[in-house]
Amino acid sequence: MARPRRRRNRLSMTSLIDVIFLLLLFFMLTSTFSKFSEIELTAATSGAGATADTKPYFMQLGANSLRLNGEALALTNLTDSALAEAKDGTPLLISLADAVESQRLADLLIALRAFPALRVTVLES
Repeated sequence: MARPRRRRNRLSMTSLIDVIFLLLLFFMLTSTFSKFSEIELTAATSGAGATADTKPYFMQLGANSLRLNGEALALTNLTDSALAEAKDGTPLLISLADAVESQRLADLLIALRAFPALRVTVLES
């Protein structure tokens, strides 16, 4: 005798969705969020301009080059440069070339943290 064919019950999607949300919640709560390096940016304020005896520094940042007052410089040798002699409030103007990536600028700004006396201004080309 042939048995009548049983109709298969459909699986409920509700339990699958519940499991997915539980897994998502578990991984969100157990993961660690690392804090990446931050660059502090301050808004421009009106203030006293540079005095006449303070000579500004001019830096040109290219995709593969860095020049300080026209002289080639490596990003790693920044502490040995003329910036070490900067007085409080000395302006530093940074000119960006067209092919400069934002990561390269961020690396430069992080390296310039060693010179708190500088007043940094980034110029767009």
